[in-house]
Amino acid sequence: MSKTGDCMKRVVLTLALSSLIFSPLSLAEEDVNAFLATYRSTLGKLTSELKSELIAAMKKGGPTNALEVCSTKSPKIRAEISKQAGFFVGRTSLKPRNAGNAPDDWERRTLNTFEERKRAGEDPKMLEFFEVVEIDGHKKRRYMKAIGTGGVCLLCHGTSIHPDVKAKLKELYPEDKATGFQFGELRGAFSITDNIF
Repeated sequence: MSKTGDCMKRVVLTLALSSLIFSPLSLAEEDVNAFLATYRSTLGKLTSELKSELIAAMKKGGPTNALEVCSTKSPKIRAEISKQAGFFVGRTSLKPRNAGNAPDDWERRTLNTFEERKRAGEDPKMLEFFEVVEIDGHKKRRYMKAIGTGGVCLLCHGTSIHPDVKAKLKELYPEDKATGFQFGELRGAFSITDNIF
C-alpha cells in the first residue's frame, strides 16, 4: 500500500462523531453498518488476544517481559487476524514505538482529527472514523479506532519509566517515540484497510 497518499481522493462517505454522511453513489447505510460491525468485532478479538498475552507476560516477568510480547507476538497476532479477516489490520500513532507503524497521510489526518475531537470533549475510547477512499485507482474502505492510554500503559509509555524498562525499549525499539504519555491521552489507533474488488 502506498504511503504517499498523493493519488488519494475521497469518496464522500465518512463516519464523524456518531453521524454518517452518505453519497448516493456510495455504500448504503446497511452496508456501512455491516462493515463497521465486522471491523469492531475484529478489533475486539485482536485487543482481547493482545491483552491476554500481555497480562500473562506481566505476571511472569513484569513490564520488560511484556515488551518482548509487544515486539514478537503482537505483530504475529495482528498478521493472523488480518489473514482470518481478509483485510489488513494495523496499528499506528503520531508517536510510534516501531518506525514501521508510522502513519500514512490518511492515518495522520485521522489521528489529528481524533486529537481535535478529544480536545472538544470526546472520550478517546469512543473515537472512530470510516471512509471510502481511492488510492492509485483502487477503492478501499478504511477504518480507524483510537487507542487511549490506560494506567498499565504508563509503565512503558508514561513519563516515569523504570530504568530496566527504558533499557529494554532502547534495545527493542531504537527509534521509539511512544513515551511521555499521560493517563487518558490518545496514544494512537488501530487501522484497517479493506480492498474493494
